[in-house]
Amino acid sequence: MTYVASNIPANLEDSSNSSGENPADSENGVPLEIIPPRASSNSAFVESFYTDDTSDDMNSGDIDRHYTGVFEGPEKTLEVCFRRIGSLIHHGAMRASDSPESRVGGLRKIARTDLDRVCARARCTILSSISNQYLDAYVLSESSLFVYPYMAVLKTCGTTTLLRCIAILIELARTVGLEIDWVGYSRKNFSFPGDQAFPHESFHQELEYLSSHHNLSERLQGNGYTLGPVTSDHWFVFVADQTNRANSQTDTDRVLNIMMFDIDQTVASHFYYDQYEGQMEGESEDEAVSRISKTMTRRAGIDSLCPGAVIDPRAFEPCGYSMNAILFQSYSTMHITPEDGSSYASFETNQRVSSYNSLINNVIRMFNPKRFVMTLMADELGLEQMDSTPFDRQESKIIIPYATSQGKGGSMCYKRSQIASIQVEDDCCCMMGNWVVNEDDFSKRARSSKSRSMTIS
Repeated sequence: MTYVASNIPANLEDSSNSSGENPADSENGVPLEIIPPRASSNSAFVESFYTDDTSDDMNSGDIDRHYTGVFEGPEKTLEVCFRRIGSLIHHGAMRASDSPESRVGGLRKIARTDLDRVCARARCTILSSISNQYLDAYVLSESSLFVYPYMAVLKTCGTTTLLRCIAILIELARTVGLEIDWVGYSRKNFSFPGDQAFPHESFHQELEYLSSHHNLSERLQGNGYTLGPVTSDHWFVFVADQTNRANSQTDTDRVLNIMMFDIDQTVASHFYYDQYEGQMEGESEDEAVSRISKTMTRRAGIDSLCPGAVIDPRAFEPCGYSMNAILFQSYSTMHITPEDGSSYASFETNQRVSSYNSLINNVIRMFNPKRFVMTLMADELGLEQMDSTPFDRQESKIIIPYATSQGKGGSMCYKRSQIASIQVEDDCCCMMGNWVVNEDDFSKRARSSKSRSMTIS
């Protein structure tokens, strides 16, 4: 069945995932994200979020919410592209032809202490970083941050308040002579929407919050869209596009995201901290974390997904894992929460390749999820440079062959249940699809040995 993407009506918000809905997140059977948010009992506190006042930066990251025993794995993603003030030229990610001087300018000149302020607004902290001549990549306590000279990409999971970064990003960009060019915000519908904090209690609230910053930049005027069925997994997208692209084959953008749910329990067990030897004699705490993080990466085979890249992995206690990898202008990032009942793994990359099929095959094979959601956001020129996408194939199945412990062959079949696409603003194309495994195949695979290879048809 195919669903057509549409604009978000003012009175329609997310619905909970049918397979992950928390009964506490509904009212008389209606998911809370469908119900317009009520006024907070602390109206002064809520009102302060709708201003450009950043005086509470040092404390905003310390606001905790009660842990409910489950974790919201799917990330909120904010991508902001900038251009020089007064310029009409779109820069986006760096190009190989850009001068060495320009590669370290722009947003990359922002001090680390200011980046800490950005993360504090989202209620997360920077844990580690890696860099090359094109970008800086930061592993966060709640996902990742990527900084190019003219583009910043923030991904945060759990109950973070990602959109609170907008005002301070605009402020810091102006200090290095930049202004907003393009803004994109996206996320999958929440599995546990009742756990979210303002301004992420509904997509309607998120759109209102973005609109409330129009006094800081008129280029924040955009539109919200939904892709997929609101009764199942779907994807929310906001785009504000004021871009005047250069006429260049290298000035293209594309981002692939694979969100996997109910991952194989054997795979999930790799990401529990107590499965590894703790701090050893003569080893500092940081050295122990680094050793365990690298061991997790190798044991799960994650390093094989990014050959040639510089990898920055991070293991968490009691469980969980994040990884950034950078190779020339491209990043790849992975985030895993293995808790039973809300297990989740994601892989995202902005690699410019002619086909993602092989990469998709390897990622799905590695985690053997019961279902996954895949999204692709690209400009028209970026799509033209691709031989194919996972969304335009006539056959809607992904087959994973594997060998059993008895040496016999088997396979798992993922069937695409929904697909949706839309072109928004000027030339931004958004596509999403849902894939579900055949349950009989999944049960057989759970009793078999590690899979060896995969094909897509």
